[in-house]
Amino acid sequence: MKIIQSENEVFERDKKRGFSVEKIYKTGVERKFKAKSFFKAALMIISLSFIFGSMLGFLLMSNKNFFGADMNQKLGVMFSQNEKEKSDNSRQQIISEDSAVIDVVSKSSLAVVSIMISKDVSTQSNGNPLDQFFGIPFEDEIENKSQFDGQDSRKQIVGNGSGFLITTDGLILTNKHVVEDEQADYTVIMEDGRQFLVKILAKDPVRDVAVLKIEGNNFPILTLGNSDSLQIGQTVIAIGDSLGEFSNSVSRGIVSGLKRNVNAVSDFGDTERLTNIIQTDAAINLGNSGGPLLDIRGDVIGINVARAQGAENIGFALPINQVKRIIDQVENGVKVSVPYLGVRYVVIDNIIKQQAGLPVDYGVLVTRGNKVTDLAVIPGSPADLAGIAENDIILEINNERITKDNQLGDIVTRYNVGDKIILKVWHRGELNEVSVKLQELKT
Repeated sequence: MKIIQSENEVFERDKKRGFSVEKIYKTGVERKFKAKSFFKAALMIISLSFIFGSMLGFLLMSNKNFFGADMNQKLGVMFSQNEKEKSDNSRQQIISEDSAVIDVVSKSSLAVVSIMISKDVSTQSNGNPLDQFFGIPFEDEIENKSQFDGQDSRKQIVGNGSGFLITTDGLILTNKHVVEDEQADYTVIMEDGRQFLVKILAKDPVRDVAVLKIEGNNFPILTLGNSDSLQIGQTVIAIGDSLGEFSNSVSRGIVSGLKRNVNAVSDFGDTERLTNIIQTDAAINLGNSGGPLLDIRGDVIGINVARAQGAENIGFALPINQVKRIIDQVENGVKVSVPYLGVRYVVIDNIIKQQAGLPVDYGVLVTRGNKVTDLAVIPGSPADLAGIAENDIILEINNERITKDNQLGDIVTRYNVGDKIILKVWHRGELNEVSVKLQELKT
């Protein structure tokens, strides 16, 4: 049977068991107080959240940048600075490249000269030596002006070219075709306007190079570089007297090709083979011919010589290393001369080998030309004296193989008159070595 006790009875029982009445009371009150406090706190938090949420929403709606403006500004500045640094770095790189070119032009222009060509009107020919290699007539506004004020009015300026000083006492390099007219007078004009009469010291019999001399001292000069170290894509700068009107015009480009072989034809029908020359996209115009082609250090690595007819940005320059021998000969007082072998030949390749049934696919086949007078071996020439005969195959010169890209004539001109060379020759089925003493080419 279940007994139900009243609250007083329970209280009296607990008191008899030793429980503190006060403690029991407080415990009960404390439990009730804690429960009430928890609900009050939760209600207060909810109320405050609602109030502050409403205030925040109001502020954001009334001013969208109340909290984010400063942060947005800082982020914008940070990204702006990053973009500015990238732009500055790129701009600095461009400025550095441009500064190098500007510096080269500033230092080099003083040594680049204009070469004016003048003739007596009564003896003036229809042809112009500057037309050579360019394929178009030279015409400009100065054609009918007298050469200098106060001088013989019969002297007319009929053309121009460029050149550059290589010694402080007045040695100048230019193209041979610039000073080719024996009936013309030539005058050098410096950048500062000074004018000097020209003496032609030497013309290369094979290459389009001439050495001139003007009287004076302490001239600004250009340093000759090493054209053998050129790389395709390398920056180059051409300076010259464009069109006879714009002295020291500058064009910038790159080395587009190396060891090019081209045949340059003049309006007179004259043909000259230019071998192992430099191709560039730097603009080479009428009047630029004979001017320097410079690298980014300002060293001369070529002499501007020609441009492709009917095309843009295809110009050519003679490698400066091809010119150094004639400079040495002039400076040492030695007669400018070029050696020759004295054979007419066809370069052998795989096609020629198959067509002619030859035993090799390199070298040159000594053969006569189409005319009766086109002998295979020139009588009295070094080749004739050494016993070279028609249908011989010359394979090597001093162990250097002869190929389409390294032709016999190019190899021979690297030697001097009087040098002895050893030819490897296929003669009537036998391989022989023949000693040849080179002689001077007569022009």
